[in-house]
Amino acid sequence: MRLGVQVSIAGRIYESLDRARRLGCDTMQIFSRNPRIWRLDSINKEDVEEFKIRRKRLKISPVFIHIPYLINLASPYRQLYKKSILAYIEDIKEAQSLGADYIVTHLGSHKKTSEKSGIKRFTRALNEIIDEAGTKVGILLENTAGSGSWLGYNFRHHQKIINGLKNSSNAGICLDTCHAYVAGYNIATGDGWERLILEIDSLLGLERLKLIHLNDAKDKLNSHSDRHEHIGKGRIGRAGFRRIINHPKLKDLAFILETPKKTEQDDIMNLHTVRALIN
Repeated sequence: MRLGVQVSIAGRIYESLDRARRLGCDTMQIFSRNPRIWRLDSINKEDVEEFKIRRKRLKISPVFIHIPYLINLASPYRQLYKKSILAYIEDIKEAQSLGADYIVTHLGSHKKTSEKSGIKRFTRALNEIIDEAGTKVGILLENTAGSGSWLGYNFRHHQKIINGLKNSSNAGICLDTCHAYVAGYNIATGDGWERLILEIDSLLGLERLKLIHLNDAKDKLNSHSDRHEHIGKGRIGRAGFRRIINHPKLKDLAFILETPKKTEQDDIMNLHTVRALIN
């Protein structure tokens, strides 16, 4: 098991590696830029090189970069759709230059058209991105809470997209525990957790699962409300997380915390909780 958190890139992007190591992390996730606006500029070459040097020295691996929120590869609006594809290509190329291992993305919103058409648009966009970007960075499709018209609350969506890729060798899955629970997967119970693992294995192959976002859920099962909670203090609970992190088929995966955070002490608390649950 490799354990890390979503780390701030405040200051210089390479300082995120120092923050991760200070917390005792051996993996991490970042946004490579402000996730709530379109790209203003690129990371300068000196910072890119320093990031790679520090990463090697600090032995942080794997490194995950989350795609910004504005990108919507399932959008029916032509201008946003095209802008999203171009932005994604820039981001995945930048991830490659940083030496990141994976890029994590939500499946986007079909904006009340239909799930079928949204999945079709997303698949077409991803094929264009893979062709154009030509990188070895893995693309991980994250499950969602399923609120509104968001795709990805059911792993059959992921199956349809990956099956529709011309080259799916670098495509994988990121499982978010909060999202799964509020989407209707009762992973607070042993049987519910095992059923989810079996579903992922049967639909996609468990080898596609590369990352687990460890987040407890504030809201009830099947609420579709995407509100993360501290580990063990939400609906999934300590017993649920003990089963999750000690599952024998997941022992070599990376686990990233995206739990609520006002200060670094919140990360320290959640990391301590997870480490205490490891058998």
